[in-house]
Amino acid sequence: MNLLMPLRLVPLFKSILPILFLFSNSVCLAQNQSADRIIAKIGKGRIILESELEQNFAQYKAENPQLSDSIKCTLLQEMIFQKILAEQASMDSIFVREEDVDANMDQRIRYFIGQAGSQERLEQQMGKTIYQMKDENRDMIKESMVADKMKSEILAGVKITPTEVKKYFDKIPTDSLPYLPATVEIGQIVIDPPVSPELDNYAHTKLEDIRKQIKDEGKSFESMAGIYSADPGSRDLGGDLGWVEHGQMVPEFEKAGFKLQVSEISPIVKTEYGYHIIQMVERQGEKCHLRHILIRPERTTADFKASLLKLDSVRSELITGKITFQIAVGKYSNDKSSKNTGGMVTDPRTSSSKLHIKDLDPAMVLAIDSLSPDSYSQPQIYANAQTGDKSCRLIYLKSRTQPHKANLIDDYNNIQDVALKQKQIDHQSKWLQEKLPTYYIKIDKQYQSCPELIPWMAAINKK
Repeated sequence: MNLLMPLRLVPLFKSILPILFLFSNSVCLAQNQSADRIIAKIGKGRIILESELEQNFAQYKAENPQLSDSIKCTLLQEMIFQKILAEQASMDSIFVREEDVDANMDQRIRYFIGQAGSQERLEQQMGKTIYQMKDENRDMIKESMVADKMKSEILAGVKITPTEVKKYFDKIPTDSLPYLPATVEIGQIVIDPPVSPELDNYAHTKLEDIRKQIKDEGKSFESMAGIYSADPGSRDLGGDLGWVEHGQMVPEFEKAGFKLQVSEISPIVKTEYGYHIIQMVERQGEKCHLRHILIRPERTTADFKASLLKLDSVRSELITGKITFQIAVGKYSNDKSSKNTGGMVTDPRTSSSKLHIKDLDPAMVLAIDSLSPDSYSQPQIYANAQTGDKSCRLIYLKSRTQPHKANLIDDYNNIQDVALKQKQIDHQSKWLQEKLPTYYIKIDKQYQSCPELIPWMAAINKK
C-alpha cells in the first residue's frame, strides 16, 4: 500500500468531472445531436449520451493533456455512479430545495460571466441568453446536487478511530512512505489602519456624486460600478452580487438591501468595508438579486504608522508574557477569519493549521524565515490576497517542520484524513456492490469491456 497514492488522488467516485463546465455541455450536445447515441441507461429514465462522455473527456483532457482515451472508462463509471445515486435518492425520497438549485445555478453563471468578462459577452459566446442556459441545464445540475446529497447520506456514519489510523499506517511499507514538504503553524494579529475624518468624508462625498449621476443623469449602475467600485469580486460584473439570502451579508448591508423595491437604489450605507449604494434587480420571496457599488476611504502613511506602532506595543506585551497570543487576538485583531480560530491561520480547503510554505504569501515567508517556534515577527504592512486591501499584521510562528518522511507523530492529521477517505471508499464500494443487482442498468457493448465496469457488469448480471 502506497501512502503517496491516496494523498494525491481524489477518492473513487468523488466527482472528477469539472463540474463548472456543465453549462457548456449543451453546446456540445447541440453540435453532435445528429450522430449522438445512448451508451448507458439507469433506472426508468436516466440515460447517458455518448456526446456527454466525449464532452467531459475533452474538458478533462484540456486540463491534463497527457491523459489517454482510456480515461473515458473512468469518466463513464463516474457518470453512471452519479445516475445510480440520483436513482437511489428518488427511492429514498431525498431531494434538494428548488431555491438551493437556483442559488447553485446563479453561482455557476457568475463564474462564467467572470470568465467571459460580462453577461453580454457570455451570451454572445454561448449563442443563448442566461435564462436559456439556466433552463437547459437545470435538470442536470439538480441531479448532480441530489446525487451529492445521497452520497453524503451513505457516508454519514463512517468514522475512524486512532487505532484504525495506526493500523492503516502500519500496513504501509517503509520504503513507500513519501517525503512531505516543510510546513508551519502560524497565527496573526491584524490591525486595520484608522481612517482620517477628512478622507472618510471624501469617500462619502464621492459616492454621493456617483449616486446622483445614476439617479438624476441616467448613468448606468453597471457602468459606474465597473469604473468606480472597490469590490474586486463584483466590479467586473457591473456590481452584480447575484441572489442573496438572509444571513449572507453584513447586517447593515442586508437591512438596507432587502427593503428596496425592484430597480430602486438605496441611500448610502456604511459597513466595515466602506460605503455602498445598493440596487435591487429582482426579488423572489426571501431572496434578492442585488448590485452594489463600494467606495473605500483611502488611508494615509500616518494611518499605517499608527497601526504599526500599536502592533509593536502588542508584540512587547507578548514577548514579556504580559498577555497571551489568544487574548491579544481577541482584544486587538480585526481579522475575523483567524479570530474564530484563536488567531491561527488555516488552510481553507482542509481547515488544517499545518500550512505548506509554498502556499504562503511572499511577505509572510520572509517574515517568518528567521523566526524560531513560539516567537513573533516584526509588525508589517501587507496586502490582503482576496481584496487587495492593505493592512498591518504581526505574525506568530507556533511550529515548523522540515521536509521529512511521513510519520504518525508529525503527520497524524494528514494520515487520519487519508485513512478515513480509504474507509469511505471501502464503505461506498460495499454499498454499491449490494445495490447494483437491484437497479436496471444497461451499458453499451463498446464500454462493457472497460476494466472499471467489468466488476459492475458481474454484479448486475447476478440478478
